[in-house]
Amino acid sequence: MAEKKETKAKEVKESKEIKEAKVEAPQAPIGNFVYIGKKGAMAYVLAVVTQFGMGAKEVIVKARGKSISRAVDVAEIVRNRDTTVKIIDINISTEEVITQDGRPLKVSSIEIILKK
Repeated sequence: MAEKKETKAKEVKESKEIKEAKVEAPQAPIGNFVYIGKKGAMAYVLAVVTQFGMGAKEVIVKARGKSISRAVDVAEIVRNRDTTVKIIDINISTEEVITQDGRPLKVSSIEIILKK
């Protein structure tokens, strides 16, 4: 009798663990974004080309601050290598970021929308 209770308790515990494992992670923003950082431009060119290769019709190249020039380079390299890719729109803005000190800092940003 005690064995049946232990087995039942074990099954309940295992089913709880399975339920907890099925909780979905938060979804990434919808869209095909390539965020430009500190890597070389060709790494981001590969990311954009990969997005187009996976069937994306539109890819958005985003950058802030000092990475803006690299984002422009990436868009131009992609556009010059593949003549079917066109620059649809360019959006510029200023974002306010809080530094580690807690001070607000205004940072320029750019979005370049490429379409195939």
